Amino acid sequence: MAVDIVTFGCRLNAFEAEVIRSKAEDAGLSDTIVINSCAVTNEAVAQARQSIRKLKRERPSARIVVTGCAAQTQSAMFADMIEVDRVVGNDDKMRGDTWRAARDAFDLGAGEKIAVSDIMAVKEMAPHLIDGYASGLPRVFVQVQNGCDHRCTFCIIPFGRGNSRSVPMGVVVEQVRTLAERGHAEIVLTGVDLTSYGTDLPGAPKLGMLTKQILRHVPELKRLRISSIDSIEADSDLLDAIAGDARLMPHLHLSLQSGDDMILKRMKRRHSRSDAIAFCDEVRRLRPDIVFGADIIAGFPTETEEMFSRSLDLVEACGLTFLHVFPYSPRPGTPAAKMPQVSGGAIKDRARRLRAAGEVALRQRLAAEIGATRNVLIEREGQGRTEHYLPVAIAREQVGSVVSRTIAGNDGERLTT
Repeated sequence: MAVDIVTFGCRLNAFEAEVIRSKAEDAGLSDTIVINSCAVTNEAVAQARQSIRKLKRERPSARIVVTGCAAQTQSAMFADMIEVDRVVGNDDKMRGDTWRAARDAFDLGAGEKIAVSDIMAVKEMAPHLIDGYASGLPRVFVQVQNGCDHRCTFCIIPFGRGNSRSVPMGVVVEQVRTLAERGHAEIVLTGVDLTSYGTDLPGAPKLGMLTKQILRHVPELKRLRISSIDSIEADSDLLDAIAGDARLMPHLHLSLQSGDDMILKRMKRRHSRSDAIAFCDEVRRLRPDIVFGADIIAGFPTETEEMFSRSLDLVEACGLTFLHVFPYSPRPGTPAAKMPQVSGGAIKDRARRLRAAGEVALRQRLAAEIGATRNVLIEREGQGRTEHYLPVAIAREQVGSVVSRTIAGNDGERLTT
């Protein structure tokens, strides 16, 4: 039996899952389940543990390896689970020798259960091109950055990912060219803190320069998309690319987290409420059809109802379409975990109200699309996505193709043609 990967969390984890599969299979592992975990919330960690127990009941003979951010930050906890055979660190999981060592340990029935190195000691980033991407797969990811130098008070991820490090610009351009030549229509640049790209490279090139270089040197690329960014760090070249090249998709996901200035300060964020609104206004001026998504945390410590209301009305103030709502979850070892906590009931209620606001905003955007002509990337049989990442119900089109369609309506969740 092959190596199976169960992935939790972000797009970067989804990218890395394919690297893990390739490295583990090349090492000769079989009948192995790898849990690629997330540490962003307590719920994410709990889901990983539940999945481990369930999978072991279903496949008692399979070996279970846990990796990812939760494995990096809470390795002993996972090693104490009787279902787990090995715990692998976040940097270690990307290396072939890690998986060869796991194979040898399994064959011998011995060896140290934990293989987790010091993530803060990692200074460089090895680029990974996934040869295993199926030809014609509509959308693929290219990892350009990992880690984070910031220390937001709620976030454990820097301790799971290490400090920021980047893939050299020329290597990224070559990876994108290779993937475009293989027929992948849309490429997504991904990382932990994308807008810190290049700070560790000679000359300190920024994300905007990287984006322009890709668009300039890979003319055969049909669509380029950028995953989540920190708006306060968006550089002028990035804004220029958004305004000037239709191949860069008019969709940005922003790490906003709150609409209240005091909460933003207590989070140790680097932007204010007015910064967020001004950024959205400026980008919308440059690219009028731009669509924004955002991460917002509900119930951060000390958040009052009045403070929360400023997050709620940020949806309209910024013109957000896609909302990713995180009920606040205290992460051990973070400063926010020591702050006065909001009650669980209030957190749940605020998250519900934020999600409801997000649903209203999405429905409004779907309704506004009627009559527009959009280029739809066919993701799978029966569904595609527009340039704005809006889902479209569409039939009888080849997966991986990009087709022009006039939007006729919507079913409340997807556009129809």
